[in-house]
Order: sequence, then C-alpha cells, then structure tokens
Amino acid sequence: MSQDRNVPLGFALGLVGIVIFGATLPATVFALEVYGPLFIASARAVVAGVLSLIVLLSHGRTRLFRPSWRLLLAGAMVTFGFPAFSSLGMVSVPASDGGVVLGILPLATAMFAALLTAERPGAVFWAWAVAGSVLVVWFVVGQDGGAVRDFSNPGYLWLLASAVSAALGYVIMAELTRTMPGWEVICRVLIACLPFNLAISWFLWEPEYAFIEPVPALALGYHAVFSMFLGFFAWNAGLALGGIARVGQIQLMQIFVTIGLSVWLLGETVTLRTLIFACAVAATVWFGRRARIG
Repeated sequence: MSQDRNVPLGFALGLVGIVIFGATLPATVFALEVYGPLFIASARAVVAGVLSLIVLLSHGRTRLFRPSWRLLLAGAMVTFGFPAFSSLGMVSVPASDGGVVLGILPLATAMFAALLTAERPGAVFWAWAVAGSVLVVWFVVGQDGGAVRDFSNPGYLWLLASAVSAALGYVIMAELTRTMPGWEVICRVLIACLPFNLAISWFLWEPEYAFIEPVPALALGYHAVFSMFLGFFAWNAGLALGGIARVGQIQLMQIFVTIGLSVWLLGETVTLRTLIFACAVAATVWFGRRARIG
C-alpha cells in the first residue's frame, strides 16, 4: 500500500523531469546566440560537475576520485556526447524537428539494454523498435513534398548521433544503479568527467563570453542546473517511486513538450509533417514499451 501511495508523487516528479528535458533543445537555440555548440556542452557539464561535488561531499560520500571505465564512458556519452551533438544539430535544425528525432531515445535505450545487458525483449518489441527507427530515419532523410534532404546540412545527422550517445550512456548508468543510488550515479559520472570538461571549456573560451548577455547566459545556466543536473534527480526519483513501467510512459510526452516550447518560446512554425511523425514515433515507443513490459 505504501508503494501505491507513492505512485502519484512518482508521476509528478517524472513529469517535472520530462518538462525539464523537453526544454533542452529550445534552450540550446537561445544559448547558441552567443556560445559555440561545443562550449555549451562542456561548460554545462563543468557547472553540473561542481554541483555534484558539493552534493556528494554534503552527503559524506568522500570517495570521489576513483572513476571506473563505466563512469568515464557514461560521462563521455551523457555529459559531452549528447549535449555536443545536439548543440551542433541545433545550429541548423528547428528545435521542433529535433524533438521528433530525439523521440526515438526511449526505444534506442531499450535496444542498447537488450544488446549490452541481460534484458531479452521479444520479437514484438523488436518489431516496434525497427518501426520507430525507420520512422525517424524517414523523417531525417525526407522533406515536405517527398523530396530527399540535402545532407550538405548535417544537423539531422548530429541529432541522430546525440540520440545514440544518450541511449548508450543511459544504459551504462542504469547498470551502475545496481551498486549505488541513481542520484549518486549522475553525480559521480559528472565528477569523473569534470577535469576533461574543464579543460575543453578553457580551450574553447572566447573573450566575448565574458560580456554576459542575459538570455543566452540564462539558457546556458538552464542547461547546467536543470538539463544536466536537477532533471536527472527528478526523473530518477520518479521512476523509483512510481515504477519504471508506469512512470516511464511519461517519456512519450517529451516530443510534444519540445514542440510546444519551440512554438511558444522560439516562434517556430510546426508543419503537419512534423506533427504526424511526432505522433507516429510516440506510438511506436508506447507499443514498444508495452511489448517489453509484457
């Protein structure tokens, strides 16, 4: 009974996490007005890494500097790979389109889990996984009117790379939660990669970054404090309280959160094609999750 009473709180925290993650691409567009894409990726991880250091020390976790290869690989994927690739994609791709491409992330994560861990989903799951992957590739390759996209603009390919990077990182972090709480995993991942991200940020620093412009600076701060740090706390806590199977369904909303915020904050015009693909990708994720659970 006590576990059931935690389900509403789990859903609420899960929803908070998804809204935070869904706003990441629109925030990237604002940050790119001043900062370079690779600097955004490294700087946000530096700030989040310092916050993680404070959190672990305040909880008496003093064994901080023993990074394993799993921590380093997860960090490379989640703290630099995903934000770097997605920021490069946002240079030339509308945030609403980016939301559709990243909509495949739940299925991509499950696919990596099946390939790299003991999870063995059945044929029905794989059918939906393939269907979702085909839809995203179709969306990336095609354009309105049926024309094939000109890949002299690699933005969509960068977004695909960001989805693969995040999915691999999430699976490795999920394996690490077998030995420590989820909040501690993300903190240790960020700390393990802090020296690397600090060096990258220093190397990419430009003098004009010292002249703070409010909107891009706030967007970068959002990346660091919310997308890279607090969002994971809310999401992991929601999954723990409400159950992965139930709360995990909320992840379907992330596509639509990103599209809605892109229209509201950025004034983007969402095409009918984008909405159709968003709904189709969300449907494959929903059916795929049900197949895995069953």
